[in-house]
Amino acid sequence: MTIRAIRGAITLDRDEKEHLHDRTTELVDAMMRENSLSTDDLISVVFTCTPDIVSDFPAAAARTMGFGAVPLMCAQEMAVPGALPLVVRVMMHAYLDRPRDEVAHVYLRDAVKLRRDLAQ
Repeated sequence: MTIRAIRGAITLDRDEKEHLHDRTTELVDAMMRENSLSTDDLISVVFTCTPDIVSDFPAAAARTMGFGAVPLMCAQEMAVPGALPLVVRVMMHAYLDRPRDEVAHVYLRDAVKLRRDLAQ
């Protein structure tokens, strides 16, 4: 089985814990669905947030989705002037039997501006 990295991102309207969890769940659900994955297919998931998100860890939302046995990590994005604010990004590593160019990367809400070439 091949190991692939799947990218995704979503924006928030505000930095609030429940909203962060809702948007993280929306993104992760879409990434899993678009790539026909189950948690057993996952190797690890890395979340990053822009520095303006401090209300909670996106991994906390993933744990409530049943990702408790999947290694999860959170980090902060670089504070680049002019960068899109309130963004949660995901790099999901999974066993996925499809060519690299058929991996479904998911960019939702204003995050489509980050990678129009990959947005679904």
